[in-house]
Amino acid sequence: MAIPELSPAQACTRLAHGAVLIDVRQSHERAGGMAEGARGVALDELLADPAAHLPSQSQELLLICQSGKRSADAAQALLAAGYCNVASVSGGTVAWREQLLPLVQPLTDAAEQDFFDRYSRHLLLPQVGEAGQRRLQRARVLVLGAGGLGAPAAFYLAAAGVGQLRLVDHDRVERSNLQRQIVHTEASIGQAKVDSARERLLALNPTIKVEAVPLRVNAENIDGLLEGVDVVLDGSDNFPLRYLLNDACIQHGVPLVYAAIERFSGQVTVFDAGRQRGVAPCYRCLFPEPPDPAFAPSCAEAGVLGVLPGLAGVLQATEVLKLLLGIGEPLIGRLLRFDALSMQFRSSRFGPDPHCAVCAPAAPFPGYIDYAAFCRGS
Repeated sequence: MAIPELSPAQACTRLAHGAVLIDVRQSHERAGGMAEGARGVALDELLADPAAHLPSQSQELLLICQSGKRSADAAQALLAAGYCNVASVSGGTVAWREQLLPLVQPLTDAAEQDFFDRYSRHLLLPQVGEAGQRRLQRARVLVLGAGGLGAPAAFYLAAAGVGQLRLVDHDRVERSNLQRQIVHTEASIGQAKVDSARERLLALNPTIKVEAVPLRVNAENIDGLLEGVDVVLDGSDNFPLRYLLNDACIQHGVPLVYAAIERFSGQVTVFDAGRQRGVAPCYRCLFPEPPDPAFAPSCAEAGVLGVLPGLAGVLQATEVLKLLLGIGEPLIGRLLRFDALSMQFRSSRFGPDPHCAVCAPAAPFPGYIDYAAFCRGS
């Protein structure tokens, strides 16, 4: 049976004569304005238990959504459930607004209104939605390094609404940083990087918490820095720290999002051996031995294209969000390499080392070592 469709003007008239108008959109959609006189009941809630939200089955019911499709589908489902006087508003709230019919703002406090406005584009994504955005709001991420990689990554994590960011870096802003470390400005020169970054991130999104930790990371403080975090983003620039971070993340069972850059190229992957022993590889599985320093110069020694850390950092932020939301296929066991000069991306798979001293299933945690000596080969 075809579902009757009413124009917004006709629906407004029927509403004045006693019909019940139900807005079946999600709460974040209704936050932008809903037809005056409508009741807000999300579609899934309405169809799960119609009797809890609707009057008698003979009552005239009008359903409205954003453009008319969901309301028509809902009307068809209600008709099958025994509601005999159901119609859908053609064109939905979009048409209602275009015809200048009265709209009202649902009653929400300032924080909720900010949430719905700020993350409206996330809320439209089925893979995120309100539940996923609330999950991001509760998440805690450790960003190790507020420099080339940490700067763009932290910007996007803050914008995305990750509820708590813990930034760790012992360094201060220098003018040479400004070519690529976009979280800092000319006025930041001489300031602790974590303090400079905290100011910019809170200016972008004042609803999150940013913890600035001006520490040089070592084996004595790494456990405390990892306490309570859901994901670690590695923005470090030296091998001893990467090995330490890898071992600590395995010990704490926290996924580690890694990136490295040099000149015009970079690489990104995700290590999750702490939660997936024998299935997911760790940093040591990929790099059992540190490279000769002569073949792995720093940015200060070899230079780097200014946009390159931004590209790598945004990829890292993407992987962090995927891990927090539980969506997509994270780069676990896959190394993504990119070359900016040729603009080519290549992905190669690698597996766990069954004899890895740190992440093998039966391997006890060996404790933290002298990572500087290990990387020197002594």
